[in-house]
Order: sequence, then structure tokens, then C-alpha cells
Amino acid sequence: MNPQCWNESQRILSILASLSYRSGNLQDYLQAIAHGVSQLIASDWSVVTLCDDDHERVLASTLDLGDEEPIYILHGTITHRVVQLGQALWVEDVRHYPDFGEPPEGYLAYLGVPLCTPQGKILGTICSFNMQPRQYRNEEIQIVELFAERAATAIDNYALYQIQQEFNSRLEAEIKTRTTQLEAAQAQLLEQARLVAIGEFAAMIVHELRNPLTTIKMGLNYFCKLTLPPSSQERLTLALEESKRLEMLLSEILLYAKPQILNQEPFDMSALGLELTHILEDLPETEDKPILWKMPPQPVIITGDRDKLKQVFFNLIQNACEAGTPYQPITCQLQTDREGWIRVSIHNVGSPIPPEDIPKLTQPFYSRKPGGTGLGLAIVDRIIAAHRGQLTISSSEEEGTTVLVTLPWESTPVK
Repeated sequence: MNPQCWNESQRILSILASLSYRSGNLQDYLQAIAHGVSQLIASDWSVVTLCDDDHERVLASTLDLGDEEPIYILHGTITHRVVQLGQALWVEDVRHYPDFGEPPEGYLAYLGVPLCTPQGKILGTICSFNMQPRQYRNEEIQIVELFAERAATAIDNYALYQIQQEFNSRLEAEIKTRTTQLEAAQAQLLEQARLVAIGEFAAMIVHELRNPLTTIKMGLNYFCKLTLPPSSQERLTLALEESKRLEMLLSEILLYAKPQILNQEPFDMSALGLELTHILEDLPETEDKPILWKMPPQPVIITGDRDKLKQVFFNLIQNACEAGTPYQPITCQLQTDREGWIRVSIHNVGSPIPPEDIPKLTQPFYSRKPGGTGLGLAIVDRIIAAHRGQLTISSSEEEGTTVLVTLPWESTPVK
């Protein structure tokens, strides 16, 4: 090998050795390839392009083309011919070969090599342009083909890397979702176990308290038969009222603590609303507050525990009546949607509930009513949750208070 060929080989090897895709990003790597090609074959301008459908995008250029990657229409260009042929194409003077396509303005000589993967897929090209006509030696074509192979491998590997990253992101998101679902299911199981334990303990406590409470009530009722001074009679009445309140509290504790076992069956929600209206009209709380229902013209048949849902809406409408302004109606609206949900809203005009109090309303033993047990809304919330529904409360000075119950048409109970 003569010294000149030896020096040329050393230059090629030196440039190839300096290329390291792992040491930087793809853009820098392709830029180094473009500059290496221009240096080795003495071209005026070299570019690395990515071809997709009918467009080509310049990924690297030895000339400054601005901050954004230029995109050109591929059809009719020399690059298009290279992609079609799938092999190197060189033109000494494009003025003599107009059928090969349009070169960039101001350039006459051209060498283009496709970026071909080992699987035979053409990703783009390495193109070198000269302003003056020139011939390209076989050694120069082989040099560009060698660099084209490196560029194609880098682009292909980068695409695989991007696919892998996208897969990893989706996998990570799926793992997070599944983990969240698993944690929620585990928390639900723990909550159910806790409620079962509380229920068993509460049942035992309620049973132990009810026996002496029954004896106390029997004694108090005995004194009701006697003629007592007014002060004694007043104390007796107060004791009876407190014993009754204690008995009600024990019943609600037992109702809240025990698991919600649903007896599901199809029933007409519209008919249940009218039935509740007739029952509530006889209560003192509704004497000066008319109950107005807005319902669809057709029956709304849902699957659920009719008795428990009757208790839910009875409590909610009664609460609205107690909190509402006299002579202002309580508006109840039943709506359905195409996603398979029904929504029952209960609205009253009255003093708004402070925003900080709304999250506490469904907590056990929290009550804003004097003498309330604080278990009514907690029980309501548990019944709705057992139907896979949701309870939402909103309140403001301008809009009043609205309680929204969202239920699936066909409910699957919590086991």
C-alpha cells in the first residue's frame, strides 16, 4: 500500500474511531458523520436526511440551516431517486442528467447513498453536493457507504430505543395504575375487616347496654303512673327522652357498624320518589316546605336495595327540609345519562354549609344539628358506596345547598 493510500485509510479510521453514538445524542452523532463525509471526500455541502412517506427531513448538515430541522417534499428530487433505487447515485454534472431529479440550487455535482438497515429498510440518505462539476472515485463512494451504514445503524437503534422508552413508560404507568388499584383493594379489604370487627364489637356493646337500658325504661315508665310534683314530672320526662335518644343512638351505631348486605331487585326510582313525597308530607319538618320532583316522563328502572335506598332519600330530603328556609320548596330532580348512571339531586334554599364542614358531614358522630347523633349521613354514605355510587354535597350563599346521589343503573354490591 502506497503512503498516500495508507494516510487516507488512517484518516478514515481516525474519523470512524471518533464517532461514538453512546457518548452523545443522535443529533451530534449524525452531525459528526456529515462533517466526516465532507472532510474525506472534499464536498461543499453534506447532509443526512430522514425520508418518510413523501417528505425528507434534514437531520444533520455541514451548513447552518437554522434552529429547526428543514422538511422538504421528496418527490422529484435527486434524493427521491436514491431512495427509489436503493443504491448509491452520483452525478458529475446535473445539467447533463436532468432526468435524475432536481438538485439544491447552486450545486452541480452530487453523490447520494441510501441509509439502509440490515433488514433492507431504507431510512434516508447521506447526500454530498459540490458547486462545480466533479467525478467521484470508487474509494469516495465506498467511504460514504461506510458512513451511511453507521448512520443507518444509529437511526435504527435510536428508533428501537424510542420504542423501548415508550414501552417502558407505558409499563411504568400500568404498574402505577395496577399498584394503586391493588392498594385500594387492599385498603378496602382492611376497611371491611375493620368494619366487621367494629360491627361484632358494637353488637356486643349494644346488646350489653340495651338490657340495663330496658330495665331503666321500665322503671321510668312505672313512675309515669304516679302523681308527681311538677318538678319531678319534668325530670321524669327528660329522663324518658334521654333514654329514647340513647336507644336510637345504639340502633344507629349497630346499623352503621354492620356490613351493608344488599337485597337487590329492579324497581322504579320514579315511583319511589313519589312514595317518599307522600310519607314526608305528614312530617312537621315539611309543613311549610313543599317537595317538588322533576322526573323523566318514562319510568326509571334501576337495580338496587329498594328499602335501603328509600332510607337514603328519606334522610336526605328530611335533612333538606330541616335546613331549608320556610315556604321555599325542596327541589328533587331525577336524571339519567347514556353512560348508565342515574343522578338524584336534592336542593334547598337556606344557610350555606361552610366549605370546611362539608368533608366532615359523612364522618361518624359529626353533626351540625343540636341533639343529632352524627350517624345519619355516615350511614347514607355507606349505603350509597355499597351500591357503587357516590354522594356529593355543594353549598353556597347564592345557590343554596345541593346533595347529589349518583348511582349505576345496575349496581354490583361491595362484597
